[in-house]
Amino acid sequence: MGFLLSLFFGFFPMLLFAAIIYWLDRYEKEPKNLIFGAFLWGAIVAAGGAFILNTEIGIGVYTLTGSDRLTNIATGSIAAPIVEETLKALAVVFVFIFFFTEFDSILDGIVYAAITALGFAATENTYYIYSYGFLDGGFPSLFSMVFVRVILVGWQHPFYTAFFGIGLAAARLEKNILLKGLFILTGFFFAILTHSIHNTIPELIPNAAGLFLGSILDWSGWILMFLFILYMNYREKRIIQGQLAEEVSLGTLNARQYQISFSGLNRFSAGLSAFGTPQYRDVRALYQLCAELAHKKYQLQRMGREQGNDLIIADLRLKIAAVSRRLNGQNAPIQPLEIL
Repeated sequence: MGFLLSLFFGFFPMLLFAAIIYWLDRYEKEPKNLIFGAFLWGAIVAAGGAFILNTEIGIGVYTLTGSDRLTNIATGSIAAPIVEETLKALAVVFVFIFFFTEFDSILDGIVYAAITALGFAATENTYYIYSYGFLDGGFPSLFSMVFVRVILVGWQHPFYTAFFGIGLAAARLEKNILLKGLFILTGFFFAILTHSIHNTIPELIPNAAGLFLGSILDWSGWILMFLFILYMNYREKRIIQGQLAEEVSLGTLNARQYQISFSGLNRFSAGLSAFGTPQYRDVRALYQLCAELAHKKYQLQRMGREQGNDLIIADLRLKIAAVSRRLNGQNAPIQPLEIL
């Protein structure tokens, strides 16, 4: 029972946090298969690999120094942040390379990075809750560890890795190769730095004082990241509003659809009004496609054709027009749509 409870409290809150991250990306949702894959990578590949490497490094440092304190500092402050952030970052790099057309914005970088990190946290939390909670002191210690791992430090891993996602997304929208590299390295550096600071504080300031200071720093960082995400949503809204304006004159959208396309509240209302009707899937598809079109037009302006931005734009216009006509009760040949 102790292990089952540890597994539940390790994974369920992180899955709930992942749903929150997915919801915060208001305008252009990422494919669920990629989201699920990123979570699994974090939970299995990154967490498993980090456990093996961190353990081996810790054994090596202790063999050389014979000091528990030096071993804890070397692994917690240096090795673990580098190893864990590298393994988590690989999932984001994989999406960036092999699903390049899905990597459209800063928010996309945050989403893929955070979801991967939450998968990692789910496995790590299960281990901590069971090993240092239940096995140490039974159910009271288990629930104490749940409070620490879920409430006090629950958002730590997505916060760290989000910096790499931001850096990679910023590089995606930059032509200058030197700036691309700088953005990626800066994001990776801050992921490691924030991770290292969190791990180092308990070693420098033990007991309740260190926990209090660490919690203040953690929550301050998380709040700032949340505000940054809200700003990125606002910026994405402005991109959609600006890029889709001409689509009304082109006949891709009507004026009402255009107004709905860049308003989160109006999109929610449109979906709610259509819920339970045959039009619901089309309404969801229409505004997802609108956001994708806006991003591709923005990328065409900044980056040129890249991997066929102009062709993707033409295809998205055809799909949007087809769905729009169907919603207006007109017959139109419809291409298969992936509803996210």
